[in-house]
Amino acid sequence: ESLDADYLEKIKAQAAAAGVELQAGTGSICPTSSAYAKDRLGPAEEHARLLIRTAKALGARVARCYLGTGNDRKGDGGIYRHIEAMVKTLKAVRAEAADAGVKIAVENHAADMQAWELVTLIEEAGKDFVGATMDCGNAVYTMEDPMVNLENLGPYALTTGMRDTAVWETPRGARAMWANMGEGVTDWKAYADRFRELCPGVPFVLEILSYIWPRDLAYLDAAVWKEFPKARAGEFARFVALAKRGREFTLTPGRPAGAQSKELVQAQQKFDLEHGLEYCRRVLGLGLK
Repeated sequence: ESLDADYLEKIKAQAAAAGVELQAGTGSICPTSSAYAKDRLGPAEEHARLLIRTAKALGARVARCYLGTGNDRKGDGGIYRHIEAMVKTLKAVRAEAADAGVKIAVENHAADMQAWELVTLIEEAGKDFVGATMDCGNAVYTMEDPMVNLENLGPYALTTGMRDTAVWETPRGARAMWANMGEGVTDWKAYADRFRELCPGVPFVLEILSYIWPRDLAYLDAAVWKEFPKARAGEFARFVALAKRGREFTLTPGRPAGAQSKELVQAQQKFDLEHGLEYCRRVLGLGLK
């Protein structure tokens, strides 16, 4: 509700009393992305500095952000001109991040970057203070198998955003829709085992999105590949295999439904969170308590 120092101190104390680890977060900090609200936020470097200061005030070691969206893959230079701009922004705040003891975790967000592209960004910016917010659901929206995403980003992961995804073949390629844990096509047991190996100490954060947001991945349309000119054939082949073994999405039995309202959304969020926690504990053996 506020970024005032006194307010943030109260949030920090409340979290400490509850035994909760906080992470700060914002949206885009890429000055060339259409997702960055320059008119409202001002220079991207200053917004990145605000993010770092906020994280420090909260006692957070991780500050989450992202580049943009899939729209940034379009146009001259594609996603690569935005990666270059993002790297410049990150390098400009390196000293502030180091002084605050905060690492910046860039998310693979809304179909903006495939995992290997985000790795390139992290390496160029400086992996000593930049890492990844690894989002296995967003990976699918860039025609990437979650396991491929994990293998590439796992060594750089500082934090995560986890959910399952249903993927299935269509006449134009594939379609994907986020789903509750265990109800999509992700092989979670294999994923969790590899996650433990690659990401020791990294939190497995459930991202609860209580709305339906399907995405067509029309990879049989040649125009799609103008946005992915450097895609890796071997990694894409694994995504095709994922779609071939997937099935069309169906809602979780017992999930609250009805006329759209604030109360319904809250009930769906509670249902989805409890469902995800129960699956992670019972099936995957995750959690410290």
